[in-house]
This record gives sequence, structure tokens and C-alpha cells, in this order.
Amino acid sequence: MGVKVSVVVPVSNPGLTNDDFGACLRSLLDQSLPPEECELIFADDGSTDGTLRRLDAIAELRPNVRVLHLDHTGSPARGRNVGLSVARGEYVYLMNQYDRLEPSALERMYGMAVASGADILVGRLADRRPGAVPPAAFAESRIRADVLRDHLLALPTAHKLFSREFLEARQLRFPDRPLSEETFVTKAYLSAKVITVLADEVCCHLGPAAEEQPSAEALFDGLNAIFDAIDAHTEPGVRRDRIYAHWYRVLGLRRLGGRYLAAGPEERAVLFSFLRRFTLERVPETVDAHLPLHHRARAALLRRDRPDALAVLGQALRGTRFRAELRDMRWEQGVLVLDLGAEILHADGRPMRFREEDGRLLWSPPAQLADLFPAETVDVTDAVRRTRLEVYVRDEATGDTYLVPVTSSVGSTDLGDGVRIWVSGQARLDVGTAALGRPLGPGVWEVHVRMRGLHPGRARVARPDVRLTCAGVLAEPMRRLVVPCWTERGELGVCVEPRSFPESIALVSSRASVIQQEGHAFVVVPVPYVPPSGGPPVELVLRERQGRGRAMVVPALVEPGIPGRFAGQLVAKVPVNRVSTEEFLGPGSWLPTLRAGGKDVDLRFALEVGRGGQVRVAPTSVRPAPSLVRRVAVRLRRLAGVRSRARIPA
Repeated sequence: MGVKVSVVVPVSNPGLTNDDFGACLRSLLDQSLPPEECELIFADDGSTDGTLRRLDAIAELRPNVRVLHLDHTGSPARGRNVGLSVARGEYVYLMNQYDRLEPSALERMYGMAVASGADILVGRLADRRPGAVPPAAFAESRIRADVLRDHLLALPTAHKLFSREFLEARQLRFPDRPLSEETFVTKAYLSAKVITVLADEVCCHLGPAAEEQPSAEALFDGLNAIFDAIDAHTEPGVRRDRIYAHWYRVLGLRRLGGRYLAAGPEERAVLFSFLRRFTLERVPETVDAHLPLHHRARAALLRRDRPDALAVLGQALRGTRFRAELRDMRWEQGVLVLDLGAEILHADGRPMRFREEDGRLLWSPPAQLADLFPAETVDVTDAVRRTRLEVYVRDEATGDTYLVPVTSSVGSTDLGDGVRIWVSGQARLDVGTAALGRPLGPGVWEVHVRMRGLHPGRARVARPDVRLTCAGVLAEPMRRLVVPCWTERGELGVCVEPRSFPESIALVSSRASVIQQEGHAFVVVPVPYVPPSGGPPVELVLRERQGRGRAMVVPALVEPGIPGRFAGQLVAKVPVNRVSTEEFLGPGSWLPTLRAGGKDVDLRFALEVGRGGQVRVAPTSVRPAPSLVRRVAVRLRRLAGVRSRARIPA
């Protein structure tokens, strides 16, 4: 039996103690594919940190490990190319030095690639970066995927399984220039007969990677190389224009956003000059119809040679954002239903408005730019008609992401001075099937909302002012506790299998409230789910945030609710006075924890006690620490034993 898969990993000074590189090595050495069927090629770019010795030592013990000693170039392109040239496998998988494969990833990818006769197989990726979004390509597995229909261009990195015969027949290699991966992948996508997507399970976890920011001249050369590849493999028409539009937008027009405004005049002038030249030479005006509104406006200003207007447009749109709000949340037969609303806001929070003219909806540019845009540039009628919401959940620990079924509709209101557009959507999260038919794993899953169409953007769902249920349920098929919760930043999430009863309460504790009565403060904290046994005995521990570090322990009573409908509640009766003593909570800021079975769990709020004994709940995540001036002043007042009449700034 010959080698089935060769893995090529370019390596450059990862560091001997780097945990991500160590995880990469372990994930490759522990693959379920037998060693005689799996070849591991490390192409070292002249590392000087001891990595070569480490890799050579592994190669002496593992016959399937090969280490290529290369001169330093500073680019992974050469390492990939040399690795491809010496690879012996039927298929070659490309990854980076900080990525990590699942134990059975190569075996599963190879099996599906052979079964489908794939030239390229795209295995599901998980990205741990906070801003990462789930590629729509992984909505489902596909034997024969289409570059446009299945959004493959949103997966431009080398992390794929390639048929070695296909690579050799097409003479595909990485150019040693900026945008190398994008150029290689575009050529591969457009020349492949069969592209298969394996979306059922995560194959590769992406590690940290430096973002490439080529100079204006390098960007110009890289974009030309990509467009050359598109021209070589497509015919003029809508398909070519849509592929053009993707790269023009992602690699070119996006550079004219916030970073462009922050750059110096000379840097802006150079970038504008190169992008204008590229636009005039390579981008037909038919491409603009496939661009989002604001990118379409940037393209129009490039063609008109108006860098001044581009700066005005950028300032006017700065801070424009997409906002998603939660209108209702409820359980329906074990499925969490989220009623959502979304719209586009200006930086000052005003909803964006459009004007209606001859049955069309038109965007209103800044007044000083109104004469620069023809009607077809500002016409958003079709974009509004296509607008929809996407909702996905993301494991905050691993980066695994899954789309949630959503039905959405677009609404509008004529306000006299313009038309306000919003999108309503209903998402149904079934944790028993959300992972492409399988249950979500344990942990906290963030809820994200993305808009497609009018204004592509994404947002977290902020906690609404109105009180919504945080009741948990025992979800099928394994009767696991599932709790809708709010992060410390006040963003919606869903916790599957909280680690303990107190932990489940901590997840929703930012919804705590307080009621004062006859010298006591009754602290009320929601309880998502109370087991039939009533749960373990719990106590509320209050610790002084500053000062002497005093603490008070108060018994707490847990009252059950109705699973899936109403949360229970924890009530603690705290004695309060204008002066702190061992028996009374006095003025200051107090941080609560929940104690059960000898273990403490931090709650997500603080109790603020005023000098008159008034008590209020404050979120801990947004309360700033007292300034040094204030802390010193308070200490001086205590030492003097008198009350200062000077006003101390907060």
C-alpha cells in the first residue's frame, strides 16, 4: 500500500516552547491514518531557534517524517512548493505551523476525496480568532461544489486536500509574491473538475497567523495575477464578473476604509493611484452591479479620480454599523426560538434612511457628493429585496461554528424625510441537531447575527432592556441542561451542560436585582434550572472590592421555576447599614460569589452601597476601577479621621 496523503507544513522559527506548534506536531503524529500511508513533510525556512534539531530528532524515530532544510526566504511559498515537488502521496494536504488537525481528519478527508473523485477537497475549518465568521461553504457537505454557489472564494487559504495528479497536470505552484495563497487557490478552484466539501465535522483548527498587508504596488501586482488566473479559466460574462467582484472588493476596495483614512496623505495618494489604475485597466463597470452599496460608491469615485470625495465618503460612513437586537426569546418543545430585528445605523445611532423615487429605493450620499453618483450606483432596490439574516453559534473555546435555521423578512416605514429599512428574523436553535445533525458539544456557544444583501455585516446580540426568560431546559436526546445566558460584555450566548449548579446561576447573574425593605437588601438572582432535588445548599459571599477586604456570608434560598418557561430565583437577605460592621453591609462596592460544596463561583454583578444605605446592582464588566487620586484621597480621609469637604473627581 503506497502513501495516501502527504502533509506539507512550512516552518519558520515557531519556538521550541510554543504550545500551538507543539499541538500541530502532536496532531500530525497521532493521525488515525497508518504511518505507512501518511507522509509528513516539514519544510523549514532556515529556523534558528532549535526547531530543526527538534524536527530532525522526530524524523529519526518516525520513518514517515521528512524534514527539508531550506535557506531562509521569509515566505512560506518556497517551502510549500518544495514540499509539493517531493511529496509521494495520492493527495497532499497543506497547513501552517500553528494549525491542528483532528485525529481522524486525514483518513476522513482522503476517504471522501477518493469516493467523489475530487481534485480538491475542502475540509471543515475552525477558527479561534474572536472576529472569525463561519464560511457559508460549510453549511453542508457537497460532492460537487460550485465556486460561486457554495461561496468557496471565502476560503482562500491553502488548507485543502489536493490531488497530486491534479496539481502536476495543471502545474500549480505558489508564486513567490504577495497574495500568493489567493492566486494559487483561485487557479486551483477554476481549473478543478470536482471540488468536494466535507462539512460534517471539523478537520483542521486554524492557529494564529499574521495578516498580510502588501504595499500598494504589491497589491496591484497580486490583484493582476489573480485576475490573470480568472481570465485564463473563465469566459466573459456574469460568472467572471462575480468572481472579479469578490477579489476586487475583498482585496482592493476594503483597503479604502478605516485604515485608508488613518494613513498619511502620501500613503493614501499612492494606494488611490494604484487602485484607480487597476480599476481602469482590469475592472469593467459591469462588475459594480455585484458590489455592496458602499464599495460600489468607492469604485465610482476611483473611476472619477476623486480622492477628495473618497475621503469625504469615508468620514461620512465612519462608524456605520449593523445592529441586531433580541425582541423575544422562548423555548418551544426543546428548541430555543430567537425573534430578532436588525438594521443599519449611523455612527450616532440614527437608523440609515433611504429615499423612494419612481418605485425604486435609493441611498442618499452625503450632500456634497450627491452629484457624483448616477442612479444605478445608489439604487438599492434589488439589494433590499435580497437582504436576509443569518444566525450562527460559535464555541468560544474552539472556534467551531454552525449556522442556525432562520426565516427572515424585510420591512420598511416611510417617515416623511426618508424610508427606514429593517430586517426581522426568527432563528430556531435545536442544540440536539445544530452541529449539522449532531448535538452541540458542552460549553458556551456565542450567538452571532450576519446580514446579507444591503449592508454585509455581523454583530453580537446585546442584552435588551426588557427582561426575557433565562429559563433552561433538559434538551434531548441526552437530557443535557441548556441555558440561554449573557456574557460579561452583555452579549447573548447559550451554555450546553454548565459545569455545576452554581455555574449555571453565574451565567445569568448579570440579570440580578435588589429590593430594599426595613434595613435589608433582598438580592434576587435568576436560577435557570432547579433540579427536582432542589440543588445543593448555597450561600452568597460578599467581599469588599477595596478597603479592608471584609467579607460577609449570607444564606440563600432557592425557589424553583418552570423549566423552559420561567426561571427560578435565588434570594439572599442582606442586612444593610450606613456603617460597615461584621453584621452589616456598609457603603462601598461589594463583589458577590456563590458558595456551594465549599467552592466559590464569581457572579457577574456588583452591589453598590451608597452613604445613605441605598443599594443597587452594577455590572462588573463596565465599572471602572477607582482612580489613583480617589484611592489616595479616601485613604487620607480615613487616616485623618475627618470628612473632607473637597470634591474628589471620580
